Amino acid sequence: MKPVLALVGRPNVGKSTLFNRLTRSRDAIVADYAGLTRDRHYGTGRQGAHEFIAIDTGGFEPDASSGIYREMAKQTRQAVAEADAVVFVVDARAGVSSQDHDIANYLRRLGKHVVLAANKAEGMQEGVQLSEFFELGLGEVLPVSAAHGQGIRSLVEQALAPLNLPDPQEDAAQDADTGVIKLAVAGRPNVGKSTLINTWLGEERLVAFDLPGTTRDAISVPFERGGQRFELIDTAGLRRKGKVFEAIEKFSVVKTLQAIESANVVLLLLDATQGVTDQDAHIAGFVLESGRAVVLAVNKWDAVDEYQRELVQRSIETRLPFLKFANLHFISAIRRQGLTPLWKSIAEAHAAAMCKMPTPVLTRLLLEAVQFQSPKRAGMFRPKLRYAHQGGMNPPVIVVHGNSLEHVTDAYKRFLEGRFRKEFRLAGTPLRIEMKTSHNPYADKESP
Repeated sequence: MKPVLALVGRPNVGKSTLFNRLTRSRDAIVADYAGLTRDRHYGTGRQGAHEFIAIDTGGFEPDASSGIYREMAKQTRQAVAEADAVVFVVDARAGVSSQDHDIANYLRRLGKHVVLAANKAEGMQEGVQLSEFFELGLGEVLPVSAAHGQGIRSLVEQALAPLNLPDPQEDAAQDADTGVIKLAVAGRPNVGKSTLINTWLGEERLVAFDLPGTTRDAISVPFERGGQRFELIDTAGLRRKGKVFEAIEKFSVVKTLQAIESANVVLLLLDATQGVTDQDAHIAGFVLESGRAVVLAVNKWDAVDEYQRELVQRSIETRLPFLKFANLHFISAIRRQGLTPLWKSIAEAHAAAMCKMPTPVLTRLLLEAVQFQSPKRAGMFRPKLRYAHQGGMNPPVIVVHGNSLEHVTDAYKRFLEGRFRKEFRLAGTPLRIEMKTSHNPYADKESP
């Protein structure tokens, strides 16, 4: 599972800027205004071969006793509880404050691995101006500049170093060797995830109750069907931002994200009584971004009339068009209706995600596609697609080689994707196509 790094510090020290730098995104709002961030914010970053989950937090006041600052402090404590390592961000230009001391005392009591990052340190003399931060008692001070990207690599390396992370390739090989399909059941709170797993198991293995948020953690249950072994993962429902306040839910979000990342197939449950919401689209987007195979199921189908059913089907088409490759089922977990076809789709999605595509077949399909429809010309040049090979599985990756491939449009990539999907029957899995332009050996030579 991905390690978790929590960014902690007093207001306006640059935590959100550092979060955006780590995740290579602009997900966190950044402005020269103290207290802008209030809720926890999650994102994925990468350092070398290792990926990690970063958590941005609001300004931390450990002793806040009332108002919004108490809620912000609660959010930060939850982020620290979820984290494998904590990055304590201080302001190198403002120096040490009493609030920095309060935060340092809190972190020392927890005994977590803490990295002290002095932000806004661009152009400063490290030895003299950063020496005062040693009085916080957290060891070495790392000068960084989140705005300019200075010292970020060293910061992440030091944060991840004590965690003894396994090699991702070895980890994936071990998962493949076990022959167990990891199936994560994901969705919003109260869509019936625990009820569905209990129905499959034939027993009340998980607590199922008509209250959103009953499941607080990602729970794994072994299961065997037709000689195939599964690991069923019941995830906590992902709530909308700003709605995760209770201390008992502190592990829910990060555990759900990690469960989706570690799964082979994700069964995304929707609620027929509520239709497709923004949160459903958000979860679906994360599943797609993680590259997991996915099956869509609309639960509580027995509880709606024909008109509502038509609305649900239409909303799936309009709000989840990026999951057109996924098989769709309409079920009732509590009445055991429509559950058998689910297993066929789950098996198909897993087989598609682990599909092996021979290079000669891929190259033949590529050349046939080019002959049928050539890519658009870009100026004086037309991209030349020469051959293709498989670059990975779960999700399948196809690497196309040729010349001037940076000019291949997204529309043409979708055209190629359709040809490859049809040939290999890739139902239920994302497919990624990468373009690699060959190096011109004469490009660096001077003309006579």
